[in-house]
Amino acid sequence: MATKLILIRHGQTQWNLRKRYCGFTDIGLNAAGRQQATRLQKKLKSQAIDRVYVSDRERAIQSAKIIFKGRKIIVVPVLREISFGIFEGLSYQQIMKKYGVLYSQWLNKPYSIRPPKGEGLKDLEKRVVKVINKIVSLNKNKTVALVCHGGVISVFLNYILETKDFWAKVTDSASVSIVEYNKNKWKIVLFNDISHLGN
Repeated sequence: MATKLILIRHGQTQWNLRKRYCGFTDIGLNAAGRQQATRLQKKLKSQAIDRVYVSDRERAIQSAKIIFKGRKIIVVPVLREISFGIFEGLSYQQIMKKYGVLYSQWLNKPYSIRPPKGEGLKDLEKRVVKVINKIVSLNKNKTVALVCHGGVISVFLNYILETKDFWAKVTDSASVSIVEYNKNKWKIVLFNDISHLGN
């Protein structure tokens, strides 16, 4: 039997809507994000899930409480999003205006460039892989859900694929991706499913 991880990105926030970088900043869901989580709850309600782990950021906790209403959730601070440093809270246009050269370098080589005062993707990957391996070891042959963030999911999927295509693996708000661990091997079963959200 395999251990199945259901990787869920939190619902939409106002910063997501305005395309502002939101990493460590603790922001809750907006109305659309709460509706997304409700739709995902309906999609997953028939799914047998043994445990639910969640990032310590409010947007993830709120999502988990809606999606897994009444269930015990285990808060894991290490699952929080990357810290974007000096880019935190700014939009693409604002960053280009203030830090254009550095920002362009980071977009092109995100694994090589660290935003000043922020976190590097290699460091993010290290903490994410470590905590997910621990979660898997505690839940052998079970199905667990992780409610976390786009960056967290992306670095983990890139780790599985042995790639560094960070931006291509950042998932949509309230999306579902599924990975399985069996015989010391990871397999991606589903990526960025948002069919439950409709149009």
